[in-house]
Amino acid sequence: MEKLTIKTPSDVLSFIGHTLGFWPQESLVCITLNSNGIGATLRIDLPGQPGQELPYARTVAHYLTSDTTATSILFAVYTKETAHHGQAKPYAGTIAALTGVLAEQGITIRDGLFVGDETFSPYDDEPCTSLALPVSSTQTSAINAEFIYRGSFIEPTNHIALPTTGQETAKATAVEHQIESIRTQPTDAALQHGRKLWANMLDSKNLPSDEDCHALVANLQFPEIRDRLLADIPGLDEPMQQVLFAQTEEAPKWSRIEWAQQLLLHAYTRTSAEHSAPVLTAIGYINWWEGKGSKAHQFLQLALDSDPAYRLARLSDQMIGSGIVAGWNMSKDTAYKTLPFD
Repeated sequence: MEKLTIKTPSDVLSFIGHTLGFWPQESLVCITLNSNGIGATLRIDLPGQPGQELPYARTVAHYLTSDTTATSILFAVYTKETAHHGQAKPYAGTIAALTGVLAEQGITIRDGLFVGDETFSPYDDEPCTSLALPVSSTQTSAINAEFIYRGSFIEPTNHIALPTTGQETAKATAVEHQIESIRTQPTDAALQHGRKLWANMLDSKNLPSDEDCHALVANLQFPEIRDRLLADIPGLDEPMQQVLFAQTEEAPKWSRIEWAQQLLLHAYTRTSAEHSAPVLTAIGYINWWEGKGSKAHQFLQLALDSDPAYRLARLSDQMIGSGIVAGWNMSKDTAYKTLPFD
């Protein structure tokens, strides 16, 4: 695929929106750069209270230095807080702390943007100058046009909206029937049948039948089968634990992972709330693999809403909350990415 070049501040904001899939709010976004182009993109909530600038900066730097090729960064502060003439920009202390912490790692800040609801401007510029541009200008940027041409779009927020479901009782009964069928099988046979069903779905280009969806949801109710099916998604012949924690040297098959997410969302619409926790947890786990921590957290919270005692959802959410990043995202050769850019 032909590489694209980011040339203007509007291009930068368009790139951020399309890369994240949503327009950030009350966020710090950083993009690592090296001599050949763009590396990783990080979005993190802005600090909620004063006095946390240095710990916050160290956390951000820890994530950014995972890109070992990074030599500099671009950043954008998205906030509803307004800048006033003659006063420091909002979160100036945070940016100053980040500048110092990154300098210790040999990384410089190349440029920064201050993004409000209506306008954006260089972060180090005085407020209310002619350099401020309307946020709407991002809609006409060359990068935005190219992303849209390639099928991408930007959601207004990162809040996920699950597809609606109906006929809960009938769906629950169908899944329970499949669960009982699995229970009557020897453990090894049940595992092999579940893996074959899942492999056929992943290899197909069509959405599965309702019966196959019920069977998939039923298999996901059994932890030993669920974990194996999750490990089968990336299409890697590696030990299950290394795949689940994204610690393989070989890159996963990202198109296969994205298809798996579509299949799971489709299966979600064919099940009931009482059986949905494993499905939502699996989708959350995929988002963690892809480096989408905010969305992963939301899916895991939805899983816990349907079953507060669901152990994998709770442990996975604690893992993400502690700042653990999927191993694949620590290398540009294995990390999930959308389009190539300079």
